[in-house]
Amino acid sequence: MIDPFGADALRAATLLAWTSSPTRLREDAATESDLVRGGYRDRVLTELAQNAADAAARAGVLGRLDVRLDVDGLHVANVGAPLDESGVQAMSALRVSGKTEGVGRFGVGFTAVLAIGDEVEVRSVSGSVAFSASRTRAELDRAGLAAPESGIPVLRLVWPTDAVPAPGFDTEVVIAPRDGVDLPAVVAAMREEAVDLLLELPALHSIRIGDAEFARTGTDLGRGLTEVAVGDRVWWQFTAPSARWLVPVSDGSVRPVDGDVLRAPTRTDEELSLPALVVASADLQPDRRRIMPGAAIAHLADGYAEFVAALPESERTALVPLPGFASGAVDEQLRESVLRELVDHAWLPGVDGECLRPRDAAVLPGLTTELAELLTDAVPGLVAPDLSGQSDARALAAVGVHRIGLARLAELLAGQDRAPSWWGRLYEALTPLVVDALAVEELAAIPVPLADGRTVTGPRTVVLGEGLGGAGVDWVRLVHPSAAHPLLARLGATAVHALDVLSDPALRDRIDALWDGDGDADALADAVLPLVAGVSTGPLPGWLGGLPLPDRFGELQAADELLLPDAPLADVLVSESPFGTVADRIVDVHGAEALRALGVGWGFAVLRAELPTGPDHDLDDESDWWATLSDDPEVLVAVRDLDLVDPDRWPTALTLLASDPETAALLADRAGYTAWWLRRHARVDAVPLSSLRSPDDPTFEGLLDPLDHPDADAVSGALAADRIESTATAEALLDGLADANRAPAPAVIARTHRLLAEATASGVLDLEALSPPARVRTISGVVVDAADAMVLDRPWLASVIPADRLVVGDLTSAGALADLLDVPLAAEAVHGEVLGVGRVGDWGREPDAVLASVTSGRPLPAGAVVLHDDLTVRLSGARDGDVAVPWWVDDSGRTHVDVRRIDAGVAGAG
Repeated sequence: MIDPFGADALRAATLLAWTSSPTRLREDAATESDLVRGGYRDRVLTELAQNAADAAARAGVLGRLDVRLDVDGLHVANVGAPLDESGVQAMSALRVSGKTEGVGRFGVGFTAVLAIGDEVEVRSVSGSVAFSASRTRAELDRAGLAAPESGIPVLRLVWPTDAVPAPGFDTEVVIAPRDGVDLPAVVAAMREEAVDLLLELPALHSIRIGDAEFARTGTDLGRGLTEVAVGDRVWWQFTAPSARWLVPVSDGSVRPVDGDVLRAPTRTDEELSLPALVVASADLQPDRRRIMPGAAIAHLADGYAEFVAALPESERTALVPLPGFASGAVDEQLRESVLRELVDHAWLPGVDGECLRPRDAAVLPGLTTELAELLTDAVPGLVAPDLSGQSDARALAAVGVHRIGLARLAELLAGQDRAPSWWGRLYEALTPLVVDALAVEELAAIPVPLADGRTVTGPRTVVLGEGLGGAGVDWVRLVHPSAAHPLLARLGATAVHALDVLSDPALRDRIDALWDGDGDADALADAVLPLVAGVSTGPLPGWLGGLPLPDRFGELQAADELLLPDAPLADVLVSESPFGTVADRIVDVHGAEALRALGVGWGFAVLRAELPTGPDHDLDDESDWWATLSDDPEVLVAVRDLDLVDPDRWPTALTLLASDPETAALLADRAGYTAWWLRRHARVDAVPLSSLRSPDDPTFEGLLDPLDHPDADAVSGALAADRIESTATAEALLDGLADANRAPAPAVIARTHRLLAEATASGVLDLEALSPPARVRTISGVVVDAADAMVLDRPWLASVIPADRLVVGDLTSAGALADLLDVPLAAEAVHGEVLGVGRVGDWGREPDAVLASVTSGRPLPAGAVVLHDDLTVRLSGARDGDVAVPWWVDDSGRTHVDVRRIDAGVAGAG
């Protein structure tokens, strides 16, 4: 029989290796069994298709794969480069591959065939070989070798055969099914895989399975896109530098994928939540199911933005990964890389026809074609109307496209030098977008051209038709006739309400002029305050608080720098507070409510800033608080003027803060500026709030005093938390632990030590700012010199060290606690030598140990144990002498147990 691949020599060498080392036989059997049952389960067609694709690529032909059932089993045939000697060696080695290119380089994928049967032939035009469980077993018998328990290693022994592949094919794999294998079901499952394999393996052109044939066609669509079709299913494909991307298409529209896996190039077990299929080369584990730990995959996203840019404009956002939970670490990394790629590259269509980078783009929801034509050179980076609908909003937000809305549009239009007729056409184009009251509010600052040639901000400050006057309100404006439009009426131009007039920028100019000595302050106050009293909806502009009003001494001060008579805030401020008191006559004429609405103080004022970008709001220590944030807040809401509170009046100030719902809400926000500032600066009875606890929080009971205040629950966000957030809190706790006059419970002591250790290990604490305490608290509650204490880090030492010397937290973080306290670890201070020999046993063979595990519910330790009738340890170091102990672990790691206290050994060692 012809043996072109040296099969006989390979077989003889393997048998010699097995005979010389039966262990090698068992290893080969176990390896093959693991591969069949593990990594290569259910991958028969995938592995054979990969081999077929490689063969076609090497031969430079269109790959064809044919799967059919015959009387002798399953036949899988392909065209391409035939079997060669390195291929035979790879199949029979289980460890190497003859491939230098393509997929399947690990030489073990062929084991997938054993899931169907263990009598396998590989027929090729260059020669054929066979693998056989029965023949291998016979060889083992002749060699006097026992079959391994894990089974016969079928693919290690290879025989030459004279069989030839089916006509028209270069190689054919024939698998005789073992008993119990349902070949029709196997073939049916393969039909489900065929389409995916044609997408994954471009070297394969067609796959026939039984009477069903699957063929792939491709059509160049331009811009790097290829339309790939298999039967009636269609995908658009884009080949990027490191990956191929495909998205299903139906009726000319993309249909984003709803969950898939990484294909590298065939399907792995790495689940993905990307909207497109990705086929790429990646470093995989030998079974090709998982990415190798640490493998680089971020580069696979390179070129994804070009893929998206190649799609029709209206389809592009469909391929943006939407926010959601990642399916795993690989998915998370790929999603982040894809999003970075999309954020940093141009693919969004702009109204000017150019592609935009999302970071440079802005979207106006509901943008129409008519409005886009007007805004082309007025709003930079504006996204085209096709992607400005609600269905695209989440995708655009995911890549950071700035959503400008109508309010932002009004800001961007400020300063535009346009003819009045252009503004009239703009109002017409904006009309479909003004669908509710919110839209009306957002356009409150849109520019309006006046008849006198000026352009002013805000329709609410203009009138259509006749001008307005009287009662000192003389700052209204008339719209130019060419710009007059019904939209302005909807925005408030024809119905002048108090808030409209008070929001006019001209009024702000009047106020500013008063501070420059230009104008009559009393007259303006008499005009403004009645309007303020008539405002029933909407907040007043913040700058209106700058209206000059006389104080009790007749001096002018800004309204928001004045307090009402008898204002409770005055009772808690320092004597040198900059606040004055508004003149009584102003209160008598205009009323307290109007003055409070204007900004004259009663209680604490609240600052609110939308989308702040830095610590520039004149808040005390604002820069230090800002440094604690990971991101800029969307809205900054903070109590003002906390630094003006008299240090001796904080109990009253806390009551005032808690009594106002607006400020009370800020006290509960631990991360907010208000609670942060109070923890840092506010003191009650000279004790910082950060060193006081909520009365209903037992975390540090006995170490930190509870806040003795009727509103303690309301200010909980300004008190110590149930964890250690700062070095100051840690210092207070260390002082409490060292204070012999305090009597915390042992559970509190241990919990506090654990939290201190965790804060130390996580870097929360600044150890350079903390001095090691001279005295520490032991688990018994006794305060001792640090030099006389030790930190418990081994459980068996607890039985030999007096509780009055033992500092206990958590064993896993004992080292961090020892560093913080500058106290030695118990294992460093105490050493023990087990006396006596004892009897070596096994936990699982000791009835008393098993009984103790069952009755206590604790896990039974594994491995060996040394049993002693009387377990005694000779101690040295911090304590000397012989001590009877229930259990011990010696320096070599062996566990010793007193047979009378085996339950203690189970509890400790388990």
